[in-house]
Amino acid sequence: MTAYLLRRILIALPTLLGVVVLVFLMVRLAPGDPAVLLAGEFATPETLEAIRARYGLDRSLPEQFLIYLEALLRGDLGESARSRRPVLEELKTYFPNTLELASAAILVAVLTGIPLGVLAALRPGSGLDLSVMVLALLGVSMPVFWFGLLAILIFSVGLGWFPVAGKGTLAHLVLPAITLGINATALLARMTRGTLLEVLSQDYIRTARAKGLAERVVIFKHALRNALIPVVTVVGLEFGTLLSGAVITETIFAWPGLGQLLVGSILARDYPVVQGAVLLVAISFVLINLLVDLLYAAIDPRVRYD
Repeated sequence: MTAYLLRRILIALPTLLGVVVLVFLMVRLAPGDPAVLLAGEFATPETLEAIRARYGLDRSLPEQFLIYLEALLRGDLGESARSRRPVLEELKTYFPNTLELASAAILVAVLTGIPLGVLAALRPGSGLDLSVMVLALLGVSMPVFWFGLLAILIFSVGLGWFPVAGKGTLAHLVLPAITLGINATALLARMTRGTLLEVLSQDYIRTARAKGLAERVVIFKHALRNALIPVVTVVGLEFGTLLSGAVITETIFAWPGLGQLLVGSILARDYPVVQGAVLLVAISFVLINLLVDLLYAAIDPRVRYD
C-alpha cells in the first residue's frame, strides 16, 4: 500500500506542475494591464511602475514563473492584489464554504441517485423504471441556473420554506445543495441502473439464486457490491467536478464560496488568488482520485495493492 501511494504521488506531481504552468500562462497572457486595473485609469506612470515592481510584473514571464514556483515550494501563495491579505487566508475563508456545499450536493446525489437506480434495475421495463429514467434524463438535461431560479421562485418566494440566498442556517444549504447535485443525482441513477442490470445477468448471480439464497442477499451482498465499483469512480469524479463547478450555483444563491472568489479575482486580474484557487482545486482532484482508488479494495476484495 505504501509503495502504491508513493507511485501515485509521483505520478501526480507532473500533473500539478502542468496545472501550475497552464494557469500561470493563461492568467499572464490575458488581455489588459493588471497594474491599470489595480491603480485605476487615471494613475500616474510612476504609480503604475511601482505596482509592476511590487508584484514582479515588470520582469519576463520565465522570471515571473520561477519566482512564483520558488514561493510556492515554500508554501507562500502570495498576497491578494485586491484585499492585501495572504492568498492562503483568502482560500481558508472561502474554500470551506465550497467544500460544505459540494459535500452536501454529493450526499444528496448518493442518497437519491443510487437508490433510484437500484429500484429501476430491479423492475426493468416497468412504470417505475420508465419514471426513474425520465427523471434522470431531465436531471442531466436541465441547466443548473434554470433549476436554481425555479427552486427559488417556488420554494423561497412562493412557499417561503427556505431562504432566498446567503449562508447561515441549515435551511440556507438545502436549495443550493439540491441545485448543485441535481445533475450528479441523475448521472448516478443511470449509472447504477446500468451496472446493476449487467451484474444481475452474470452466471454467479444465477448460481447464487439456484443455491437458494434470499433475494435480498443476492442483490445487496453479491450484485450491488460489484455494481458499485464503477459508481464509486463516478462519485469521486463528480465530487471533484462539484468543487470546481459550483460557480453558477454560488452566484445564484449568493453563497460565499471559492467560485465567487475565483470569478471576482479573474475580473480584477488578481493573479495570486486565481493561481492559488485553481491549484487548490487541482490538488483536491488528485486527492479525491487517490481516495477512490483506495476505496476499491474495500468494495471489491479482489482488488489488492502490492
